[in-house]
Amino acid sequence: MKRFDPVVQARIDLTAALRLAARMGFNEGVCNHFSMEVPGSLELFLINPQGLHWSEITPGDLVIVNAEGDVVEGKHSVEPTAFFIHSRIHVGKKKKVVLHTHMPYATALTLLEDCELDVLSNQNAMRFFGRIGYDRDYGGVALDGDEGDRICDAMGNADVVFMQHHGVLVCGESMAYTYDDLYYVERSAMVQVLAQSTGGKLKQVAEDEVAQVAKQIEGERQQSTLHFEALKRLLDRDEHGWSKI
Repeated sequence: MKRFDPVVQARIDLTAALRLAARMGFNEGVCNHFSMEVPGSLELFLINPQGLHWSEITPGDLVIVNAEGDVVEGKHSVEPTAFFIHSRIHVGKKKKVVLHTHMPYATALTLLEDCELDVLSNQNAMRFFGRIGYDRDYGGVALDGDEGDRICDAMGNADVVFMQHHGVLVCGESMAYTYDDLYYVERSAMVQVLAQSTGGKLKQVAEDEVAQVAKQIEGERQQSTLHFEALKRLLDRDEHGWSKI
């Protein structure tokens, strides 16, 4: 039986995540970046190339870079700022998947003074209890490694970082888990913005109960895999041929 190349699968999964994010309105122009560790390597990473809209990217368009952001394989260039943030998280926090977006509702929260996702009110947000870091400084566009270092420090042991005035970064050990988290970060932020727009006060749940809910959701992680596989089937149905190398 022929074994499927794990690098090919990684390319397909990263392409799927980019295309799905474009469908869901998580992208912004041809900016923002998704990256993923090349299977079998701790020093090489797949990332979307400069200048392509996420909805048109194919697995063969993805570029392989090293920890310094140098292109080691690929037919496209990489945006100069692309890896200043990603490399620090991949290398410093040993994360296999790093998704950075300016999603509208999550980014809206970063414009507020407190810049926080309320994980005590909305059940979907409870999954992020104890998993969010906040970068409350702003250093402009990431033109050097210092920006990535600061964001990495703000991340601590979290999987999600809200970056003041900027956007959000979601990390994880697999694309299925990380994309599922990205989806629920934005959904949670959307519901919070809608609730707060009423002018009413959010009713919070006790922290010990929220911690229990977070533990229950973490124990049902097969839902993340099922969600991502279902979304890929939608791409297969609606965008035939998208996964060709």
